[in-house]
Amino acid sequence: MIEKILLANSGTGHTEEMLKALMEISSIKRASVNVLHVVPPQVNADEMTVKWEEGGKFLATAINNLQLDPNHVNGMLRQGDPKTIVCQVADEIQADLIIMGSRGLKRLESILENSVSQYVFQLSNRPMLLVKDDIYVKKLNKVMVALDASEAAKQCLKLALFLLRDIKGGQLILAHVNAKGQETPAAVESVLKAATDEAKKLGINTKSVAAVGKAGEQICNLAEENNVDLLMLGSPDRRPSIAKALPDLDRLLGTSLSDYVRVYAPCPVLLARTVG
Repeated sequence: MIEKILLANSGTGHTEEMLKALMEISSIKRASVNVLHVVPPQVNADEMTVKWEEGGKFLATAINNLQLDPNHVNGMLRQGDPKTIVCQVADEIQADLIIMGSRGLKRLESILENSVSQYVFQLSNRPMLLVKDDIYVKKLNKVMVALDASEAAKQCLKLALFLLRDIKGGQLILAHVNAKGQETPAAVESVLKAATDEAKKLGINTKSVAAVGKAGEQICNLAEENNVDLLMLGSPDRRPSIAKALPDLDRLLGTSLSDYVRVYAPCPVLLARTVG
């Protein structure tokens, strides 16, 4: 399920460590890795030449630090606005996963600070793994999936099973939050049991946890309480086709569940975007 990875490397954060942790998983070792570095436009040719040379050196160093099979790594140096270029390249190579750093900016701050990760998330339908600059990346062992009855959550679960099936001693934590307190215990149990049964077929150890309250807060609390290494969340794109080129205002303004988790989660977050 993950054959092409796009690492958008800006030289900050812990994205390289995150990629290394992923590449230790047998099912991902064969994936091709595209390391992208974007050079901003310059006012004249001389400055552009300098920035282009600096970008090339940066890219070479980043690829060398990854210490991956050279046959599976491709360096990509582009010029332009990073927000637009990342989206374009992800579609161009048909990336199965985008890995980006995130400053964890809140709500309107992400707009005012011109956040690249926030922009890419709101406009890309591709899964994104966001690594906040202040998060320590650990070896992947405990993976938590936020579950509900949505198709996005089901697709997210499939991706989690793909990752965990080759992690010896790994654990899948299935989390369900009864946000409005109106779901019956039977309904909650049904969602968790279906996911547990799928995991058992692959021999994956599971643990179910549940909470009642605000979904974003409770998901982050459960992740912290269970010392999770990676939090996965299904995030459907509910915009009509005619609006695909426009920002998703909920995400743009930081009012969506996934945006809350992006900011406050105590671990890296994989947002499995699907078309709603």
